[in-house]
Amino acid sequence: MNRDSVLILDFGSQYTQLIARRLRELQVYCEILPFDASVERILKGSPKGIILSGGPDSVHRQGSPRPDPAVFRLGLPVLGICYGMQLLATLHGGRVAPARRREYGFARLKVTGGTPLFDGLPKTMQVWMSHGDSAKGLGGNGFKAVARTDTAPLAAIADDVKRLYGVQFHPEVAHTPEGARILENFSRRICKLSERWTMASFLERSVADIRREVGNGRVILALSGGVDSSVAAALVHRAIGRRLHCVFVDTGLLREGDLEKVRGLAKTLGLSLKVADAAAVFLKRLAGVTDPERKRKIIGRTFIDVFDAEAKKVKGDFLAQGTLYPDVIESVSVKGPSAVIKSHHNVGGLPKRMKLRLVEPLRMCFKDEVRALGREMRISPDILGAHPFPGPGLAIRILGAVTPERLAVLRRADAIMRQELRSSGWQSKSWQAFAVLLPVKSVGVMGDERTYENTVALRCVDSVDGMTADWTRLPYDLLQKMSSRIISEVKGVNRVVYDISSKPPATIEWE
Repeated sequence: MNRDSVLILDFGSQYTQLIARRLRELQVYCEILPFDASVERILKGSPKGIILSGGPDSVHRQGSPRPDPAVFRLGLPVLGICYGMQLLATLHGGRVAPARRREYGFARLKVTGGTPLFDGLPKTMQVWMSHGDSAKGLGGNGFKAVARTDTAPLAAIADDVKRLYGVQFHPEVAHTPEGARILENFSRRICKLSERWTMASFLERSVADIRREVGNGRVILALSGGVDSSVAAALVHRAIGRRLHCVFVDTGLLREGDLEKVRGLAKTLGLSLKVADAAAVFLKRLAGVTDPERKRKIIGRTFIDVFDAEAKKVKGDFLAQGTLYPDVIESVSVKGPSAVIKSHHNVGGLPKRMKLRLVEPLRMCFKDEVRALGREMRISPDILGAHPFPGPGLAIRILGAVTPERLAVLRRADAIMRQELRSSGWQSKSWQAFAVLLPVKSVGVMGDERTYENTVALRCVDSVDGMTADWTRLPYDLLQKMSSRIISEVKGVNRVVYDISSKPPATIEWE
């Protein structure tokens, strides 16, 4: 963790990652730990302040999540948000009880007391509430009420002496317009953070960290041509030069032009590149497999097998991966009481039989931060603007069994979609776009003949970091052109549909 940082203890809120995002946007470095992290683990990062996130539980329920009591003896400023505020009140002699009416949605906040938390802010603000419990009393423990709403007389509390603060609303969401300034007041005015976390400073420290971690070792890296692996490769190459050995694994699950793109990228960045043709191995192991989790695990294991063989050839000591923070959050459940959504093939470490140690220079970055880091290293906009492509490739965009024939159908349909996005200018306006081959056949008419062929779904979404996403409102004329071309040019497809689901509740990928 940086010298100037804020630590977020997560109690399971759906908004916890938004707290981190807002702080990062304010150039405040932060990390998320589970709510029950030990004081030793907390102090390891030398934070200057702690935020207690919201959560779905009730503080008065027996067994509800609690932090290590020693957290409040560290002398660090603490900001509790929603459930976090209720914890502050309860653990310091106050009283929390079910509200007469659950408050969810917009509310007008009236600032009633002076506190650095609200310095420079209007006396009346719009905020976003989402709670079923409310603080009913403060217990004479040093806290004072500093803001209220029509239904919550204790909407914000403060103990300026102990530097403990709580807000019943959510400053991290966009529905609280002044929320970022509240978080900035906490981090800058109260925690006294002066350092600015920028991509320039992150680049400098990352290069030093990689050199210290790797020493004189040799690093092997899977270069896919995507944003994450490309930026990771450029970063590691900057740190250790020719001791980085990049491998492109041809899984047979790639899109049109992926191999050529990676070769061009390696040449531009001056990287050492080995192409490992393992398509036959991947397809053989995936034969007949329809469960998406089994697909991911088979691909992950096979990927490691191929890498293990390549690492032995170059006598590698480390494996570098472009793991991002959202991958870690979704796969490893750093969020306290949260559920794993899906496994990521590049998260969770390596088998003991592999004689490689893991290097993940982007592990604490969100997607937009990776692109910003790439710009700092002057990587081509064509690379940085590339849409995300999952490690398991087209295998998780084919619902059902993966076969060479189905891959050929999807590969061509996907290429047509991407061609039309580029030519129309929508490639750069959307965050991710791809085609999905469904295990659905339907009746159609082509010429004068009846057909019974496959269905292709098109997916295009807008997002910032992949944690949430909304479907892109592509023009009807563009959708019509994509559909017409796919049905006309891809043998075996007679129907095209467009996915208009957001994340949540859907995920971006179908599997």
